[in-house]
Amino acid sequence: MADVHAEFWEAVNMTTSELREWLDSDESQAVGQKQSSGAESVGHDSGRKIVQILGKKKIDLTDADERHMRKVIGYVHRHTAQRPDGDVSDSRWRHSLMNWGHDPLK
Repeated sequence: MADVHAEFWEAVNMTTSELREWLDSDESQAVGQKQSSGAESVGHDSGRKIVQILGKKKIDLTDADERHMRKVIGYVHRHTAQRPDGDVSDSRWRHSLMNWGHDPLK
């Protein structure tokens, strides 16, 4: 779990307050693949879970938290490798990553 925790903190470079504020934005809710229920994107749901994980002490993390942390690590690694050319500051690519707690401009 220690390695997962360290990798998670490397992948998630937004603070809890930054992520919470981002998730409330229209841009955050406009990107990502919608879940089967159609109400919320997978990434937006992930962001809400990340906020919960960030609010916990390490000792209080559950197996489900660890599974989600691994999912976040994988997503951030895959998608940062697919960085598009040009200015990404207002791109869907960046916004999607930010839903997963990673701001590539930091």
